[in-house]
Formats: sequence, C-alpha cells, structure tokens
Amino acid sequence: MHYVQPISVRHIDWLRHQAMQIVAAKLSRAEPPLRREIVEYMLDVDYHMWSLRRSKANFFRIMSLLSGISYVCRWFDGICYWKNPLTTILVHVLFLILVCYPELILPTIFLYLFVIGLWNYRFRPRVPPHMDARLSQAENTHPDELDEEFDTFPTSRPTDIVRMRYDRLRSVAGRVQTVIGDLATQGERALSILSWRDPRATAIFIIFSLIWAVFLYVTPFQVVAVLIGLYILRHPRFRSKMPSVPVNFFKRLPARTDSLL
Repeated sequence: MHYVQPISVRHIDWLRHQAMQIVAAKLSRAEPPLRREIVEYMLDVDYHMWSLRRSKANFFRIMSLLSGISYVCRWFDGICYWKNPLTTILVHVLFLILVCYPELILPTIFLYLFVIGLWNYRFRPRVPPHMDARLSQAENTHPDELDEEFDTFPTSRPTDIVRMRYDRLRSVAGRVQTVIGDLATQGERALSILSWRDPRATAIFIIFSLIWAVFLYVTPFQVVAVLIGLYILRHPRFRSKMPSVPVNFFKRLPARTDSLL
C-alpha cells in the first residue's frame, strides 16, 4: 500500500512527531523516568534542523565514500602515465584479452568482487558499532557550534550571537552556492550542445556525430574498443600538457551564467 499510495513528506514528518510524543510520554512514566530531550535525541527528531557539526560530519562521510573512487582514479592515472611500466603492460594485456573475449567481462568483474569480499573478511568488524566521536566531529567542535545546535527554535540567544551565527552561515552557504552554480553550469553546457545556442558548436557536434555514426557502423566494435583503449593508455611521450580537444570544446560551450543578475 505504501508503494501504490506513498505518504507525503509532510505527513511523514507529522507521523514522526506524533510517534515521538507517544514514546516520550510513555517513557516519562517509566521507572526511572526518561527525559523528553533524550527521547528526541535518540529518535532524531531534529534531523532537519541546521547543525554545523552535523554538516561537517556528513561532508566527511561523503569524502570517505568518494575516497575509493579517488583512489581508483589515481591508480588509473598512474597506469595512463606509465608510472609503473610492468603494471601498465599487464593492464594492456588484460584489456586486449577482455576486448577479444567480451564474454569474460562480467565474470571477471564478479570474480574480482568475490576476491575483494574474501580479502575484506580478515578485517571484518569484531565488535558492534558504537558512537564515534571522531565521525560525529564532536572532538573538534567549537563550543559556540554546540550551543547553536542545542539552541531552541526560534532562537533564544542574544542578537549579537545570532548575527555572528548568521554571518557564519552565509559564508558556508556561499561555498555551497558556488558548487551548485558550477554543477548547473556544466549541466547547461551539456544541454547546449544540441540547442543551437552556439550555432558553430552545434554544427561541429552534429557533423562529428554523423561521422562517428558511419565509422561505428562500418567498423567492428572490438577494433573501436582497442583503438580507444590504446589511445587512453598511450605513453606520456605522446601526451600533451594542454587540455584535450573535447575538454576544450566543452569548456567553451555557452551557459546561462551571463543571464543571471
């Protein structure tokens, strides 16, 4: 029923609040009684409230998730620039084998995941998870940030403190605004390729797409894959320090930043 007629976010918040009220009222009559603040904290009632400490914790959680992707990118960059020639040659051989026998791609991926799972079995957690002060950014939190987190809504602090926190929030929001603007710019550039916002860029792209369509139609896919792979893994002697043509072309595409006030 919840999948056919899902509950809206507003009603979910209302149900969460009502459930918290019931649990808090019941535990307040227990022996020993449990205070309402503890129940609210354990049930994450204020999960939607602003907290600089929690924002930092979530940011570092995202960075921890992206660290694996960053490691793979650095490893692949080392392969492309031949920092370890033996590893690069082995990658070339593996790439050619997978291109010649594409039916081995999926078995190789799942076998690799199986080996990683067995390897990580040695480092499996031995104890149940517990509150992590370092993960929560509680060790390096400024007292004013904690005071802001435990402040009531609406605030009950003096005007000077509220003004200082507002300025700090503006600086943090400015960085977020810059990142969101950059993402929007890249998306608008991608959409402007076929929108004829820049007639020359769109004409070049559609002509290039037609040439690629004919080339891919008359050329076997394995040959195309080998050519692209060898081009990506080429030796640094054949590389240029200048940006590649596709990157330069993409950066010159128009965006709607000039139309903003």
